[in-house]
Amino acid sequence: MTPQLQQAIKLLALSNLEVEAFIGEAVEANPLLEMGTAAPDATPPEEGEARRTTLESSPVDQLIGEGRAADDAPLDIDPGTLDLDRDTGFHEEAARGPRSEDGPGVEDRSLALTLAQYLHEQVGTATPDPELAFVAHALVDQLDETGYLAAPLAEFAQDLGIPADRAEAALMVVQSLDPTGVGARSLGECLALQAREADRFDPCMERLLDNLDLLARGELARLKRMCGVDDEDFAGMLAELRSYDPRPGLRFSDGGSDPVVPDILVRPRRDTKGEIAGWSIAINQATLPRLVVNRSYYVELRSACADRSSRSWLSEKLADANWLLKALDQRQKTILKVAAEIVQQQDGFFRGGVSHLKPLTLRAVAEAIGMHESTVSRVTSNKYLHCDRGTYELKYFFTSGVARTGMAGGGAEGGEGAASAEAVKAAIRQLIDAEDPAAILSDDALVDLLKTHGFDLARRTVAKYREAIGLGSSVQRRRQKALAAIR
Repeated sequence: MTPQLQQAIKLLALSNLEVEAFIGEAVEANPLLEMGTAAPDATPPEEGEARRTTLESSPVDQLIGEGRAADDAPLDIDPGTLDLDRDTGFHEEAARGPRSEDGPGVEDRSLALTLAQYLHEQVGTATPDPELAFVAHALVDQLDETGYLAAPLAEFAQDLGIPADRAEAALMVVQSLDPTGVGARSLGECLALQAREADRFDPCMERLLDNLDLLARGELARLKRMCGVDDEDFAGMLAELRSYDPRPGLRFSDGGSDPVVPDILVRPRRDTKGEIAGWSIAINQATLPRLVVNRSYYVELRSACADRSSRSWLSEKLADANWLLKALDQRQKTILKVAAEIVQQQDGFFRGGVSHLKPLTLRAVAEAIGMHESTVSRVTSNKYLHCDRGTYELKYFFTSGVARTGMAGGGAEGGEGAASAEAVKAAIRQLIDAEDPAAILSDDALVDLLKTHGFDLARRTVAKYREAIGLGSSVQRRRQKALAAIR
């Protein structure tokens, strides 16, 4: 693999802001490169239709605009042709940092990762529900540097187009992540999460946390009476409270974290009736400086080169500059092509919210656009998309599906026969709501009943989905319904 191909692969995995830094280094190293003024076709989406691709019109490659040449095409990398050894290879993980066999730990990664990055890595294993994971990822991006959720949860749910109870469930997922206390909406809630983790959240501690204003005012005698404890227990409670971290996110904010800047902008195209007719997609030009080759300076330097080595060096710099411009153009075409397919596949989300998110895999997108899965993986790494519903990392749009039995094209990879996890959960809830109190359904019984509905699931998967929607085990439900009958 040539050094230029290695660099092209690296560029593909970088975010726009990282590419901007890379371009700055290239300009310093190459006298023929310089920053140009904004191109006429680089207007943002709200001001014009430049540098956009439309899903219902021509192929993406014909609509990118600048630098269109017959031999320019989206960059696609065949992993079989790459020699990814430790000295010359570029692995996908290089953009994210090394990963141990046991996964990242906060002690090892806190200085390398931002709080958001660390939490995003945990969300996938915190819930089996892809829709709930999607909302949890979005909530993580709403946390401030201390780990608190500053925005009202009701407004967040409205912006995302989901019910309030789904937002609450996603917040519970975020609050279950490490470090304990993140996702809290107040100091009391933050400390309560840590008290529960330490198994110290008893009624006395709950009353203490509900009245932190008295603690702040120094009304300790009154607070002790409210908690109903003696001096020794009260002193122990205060010592326990002092051991908690009121700002759990700050351990990750070494130097502060940069705000998320979208790499891709998506806006609806509307017809004459005001209905959405498609989507306009653009690279965020605000994060990419325009790079140009100063050819007049090249001619001037060329005329001053008296020896062969000087001319060879200058020719090499010109070739490097031309290659970089082409590589950047190919990168943009590749990103837009992948983003266009994602938007097309997840059209329901952009129209109706997260409840319309479809099962989707990297392989499905790669096959649809004729690229390698590894290329799609690199494109979706560290890239953010902004639409009317908010800003999301591209990888969030990839969710697992559940195989449907007895259906053509079935499978868990987003085909016509695949069902979303939300549909499975709705079926589980319906079965449990309709169960006879005298014949509570076990998870094994749920597996058999779900098969009659076309869902082929393992018992462990059914249990995870049941727990994700807040439904207890058969033993817990039998006890609850027995108590309800007595009342």
